[in-house]
Amino acid sequence: MILSGTKTILVTGASGGLGTYITLKLAEYGAKLALVAYPGAELEELCRKVKAKGGTAVSLAADLSIAAERNKVLDFVHQQFGEIDLLINNAGIEFTSDYHDLTEQSINDIIGINLVAPMILTRLVLPEMLRRGSGHIVNISSLAGKSGPACQEPYAATKAGLIAFTASLRATYRGTGVSASVVCPGFVEAGIYESLKKRTGFSAPPLLGTSKPEAVTRAVVRAIESDLPEVIVNPLPVRPLFATAALFPRLGEFLTRQTGAHAFFKGIAAALKRENQKR
Repeated sequence: MILSGTKTILVTGASGGLGTYITLKLAEYGAKLALVAYPGAELEELCRKVKAKGGTAVSLAADLSIAAERNKVLDFVHQQFGEIDLLINNAGIEFTSDYHDLTEQSINDIIGINLVAPMILTRLVLPEMLRRGSGHIVNISSLAGKSGPACQEPYAATKAGLIAFTASLRATYRGTGVSASVVCPGFVEAGIYESLKKRTGFSAPPLLGTSKPEAVTRAVVRAIESDLPEVIVNPLPVRPLFATAALFPRLGEFLTRQTGAHAFFKGIAAALKRENQKR
């Protein structure tokens, strides 16, 4: 799918961290953008920035973990712009913690926002895309979904789920004009990583490095226009590590540990736990 020309694009998690950068990049193509976030305090300002770049934008605050809210989003976009050409499933949350310290509600929240919402929103937009014979879904996953870092069990599971979900979508709808891509960033200098860094003082492991959010936005555009199945965004090559882990799981586990990712998240979890205990 070529982005040039007026397209209707639904972006979830639009006003939080990475979502803002993705939104503003898509605005450069003159798109009609439906922006969804929760609680959505920054949506109005983001709409103004989109318009300044030549795009059109409307916004809606919606809790995507609630079924009625997801249906409300689709109704809203149809009323404002009509059928949806592109769905960017970007909304996501995480809690860095020892797994046994997480509440059941926290686990359900992560699964609901990170995995259930993208799957249901995709199901809701597919009929109109199939009827037209065109459409694309982009799922924003994470390298956590490929490596399973410590203290990230629910987050890693949902991001791995998005990778498998995207592969199945591509297989099911091949030849229909409708497709899907998954983008897997590592540590990005925006959103969740920046928030954790500010709260705890921990920086990403040098062996993995960080990426600018603009690199992720370019990956999203490339995925759409070239119909790529998967794009990894990381300053250093990590595919060889994942290939090794697939062939030799114990060696892969050792090498992943050497990157420092597990130590990083364990440090974050401990710092957040101390912070909570002081309250």
